[in-house]
Amino acid sequence: MMRIREFEERVAELVIEKKIITPCHLYTGQEAVASGVCHALRKDDYLFGTHRSHGHYIAKGGDLKAAMAEMFGRATGCSKGRGGSMHLVAPEVGILGTSSIVAGSLPIAVGTALAESIRGTGRVTAVFHGDGVPEEGIWHESANLAALKRLPVIFICENNLYCTHMALDKRRVHDNLHRVAKEHGLESVVVDGNNVPDVYYAARDAVNRAREGYGPSFIECRTYRWRGHVGPNYDVDLGLRNQDELDAWVARCPIKHFAGFLVSIGILSKNDVEEMQRGVSFEIEEAVSFAVSSPFPDPADLTRYVFKGGASNDD
Repeated sequence: MMRIREFEERVAELVIEKKIITPCHLYTGQEAVASGVCHALRKDDYLFGTHRSHGHYIAKGGDLKAAMAEMFGRATGCSKGRGGSMHLVAPEVGILGTSSIVAGSLPIAVGTALAESIRGTGRVTAVFHGDGVPEEGIWHESANLAALKRLPVIFICENNLYCTHMALDKRRVHDNLHRVAKEHGLESVVVDGNNVPDVYYAARDAVNRAREGYGPSFIECRTYRWRGHVGPNYDVDLGLRNQDELDAWVARCPIKHFAGFLVSIGILSKNDVEEMQRGVSFEIEEAVSFAVSSPFPDPADLTRYVFKGGASNDD
């Protein structure tokens, strides 16, 4: 969680300084969701993400330097400088892609789960999405097919209470996302998305269920993004939400609370936490240095990696 937070805070600074120009949807405040879910997955399990997926990438084990280089559009980035913030990939740790299109990853994730089910590999597919996605038709199609075929896929809904600039209570009569999923035949639960143990235990149960052939699950994680929908700024001045609401959620910081819990039961000391923070800060600065010293993609490679099997795609 510390790596995710430090990465996002550093990216926010670099965007403000206009050193990073790719649009960034920051994950600050939601770190417990990605961390809890990915801790329950194997390295060879698959993950699909969203436009707000820096946290998913880091939690699944994606390379920090490659992620930061991608923010800068460099050839050493995880997507060779072609994807930017919203299109991250790391197949070596099971990250098959993140998508800027709302709900765009869902049918691909379900198709991947179908393929792995046919092959009998035992791999589980996790697909993250926001609270606005169950309002899309493709979510219902994907959920129905996953349940019908008892596929090893887990839908993780990060309910941060806002879809772009519209609050959940302005879009839905009932706060019932997990109940909607249950009607499609998905095993559905709702958890505190700021409590990493709660997220982990729910994800562990869903992973075990999927791996044993009992079908898909839906985990609604109630959490909150601290910054605006896109970019480094806070949007309380826009009239979309008020300062008291933001302050209340910041007080529930998942990192602060989990670190405090570990200290309270003697697993870590305050000095341990501070040392971990210093180590993470050093890692992030190393990633920034790597990124800014990396080359931009060669214009001659413009069509490379576009079509599989093309003359210029020898990697």
